Amino acid sequence: MENNTSLQQQLLDAGVHFGHLRKKWNPKMLPYIFAEKKGIHIIDLNKTTESLQEVSGILKQIARSGKKIMFVGTKKQAKEIVTECAKRINMPYVTERWLGGMLTNFNTVRKSVKKMQSIEKMLSDGTLESITKKERLTLTRDKEKMEKVLGGIAQLGRVPAALFLIDIGHEHIALAEAKRLGVLTFGMVDTNCDPNKVDYAIPANDDATKSIAIIVNYITAAIAEGLAERQAAKDEEGEDAGDDEKEKRAARLQAEADAESARGGRGRGAGAGAGGGAGRRRVGGPGGGAGGRRPGGR
Repeated sequence: MENNTSLQQQLLDAGVHFGHLRKKWNPKMLPYIFAEKKGIHIIDLNKTTESLQEVSGILKQIARSGKKIMFVGTKKQAKEIVTECAKRINMPYVTERWLGGMLTNFNTVRKSVKKMQSIEKMLSDGTLESITKKERLTLTRDKEKMEKVLGGIAQLGRVPAALFLIDIGHEHIALAEAKRLGVLTFGMVDTNCDPNKVDYAIPANDDATKSIAIIVNYITAAIAEGLAERQAAKDEEGEDAGDDEKEKRAARLQAEADAESARGGRGRGAGAGAGGGAGRRRVGGPGGGAGGRRPGGR
């Protein structure tokens, strides 16, 4: 409970509770509104805390399972925060402009990413040394333009498992595409938006930089925990596999040693038998032979 109180205090200090003017409100946000003050709606921070913890828990599990979560925040207050947080946990992000079809036409977008990466490779490894200065400049500019828009999704090999949006009204195209593909959606929802449009809404002020920073950082920390747990589980599996391998190897060596000793035992037994037979023949042979050839006998 104490943890919740301190989290609520941090949210309060960051101004997460400030909503929009009353005339701009969406009636579906009513359950999340605590009061109205000077014509501005105040968001209930109890609800924000609950939603934030629930969303963090789910995103942590998604990260633990090894799936990707895409951060989307193209408004100027969110760009820097989203870029920094997503890079920290190596997740895809979109902060410049949402290209129509970034999810629904993913293969085409991947082609653009590959083109960008090939230009980058050619410029760095000296393949294009024979081209003119102007052509090189044009290519560099093209790459920079693409990098700006596609840089955040360069490592994304397939459609992400979830989308985290800052201001679902502003990112309505991304939201529509995610819905169409059945991708889980999470978002910061202010008092002027419909919280039912996302699967999991965090009622919060999505206009203030401080407010966006505290929510995104909290979520990033939860995802980082999920990734750390995944790595720890992998390491443990690796150790177990190593132990199993050692046990198997020891058993194999033991079996080989047993087989070797069994072979050696059989060899010795056979040798003794042969020697014994030979000895008997030598004793019996000459004795019998001599007895047979005795003159008294004849």
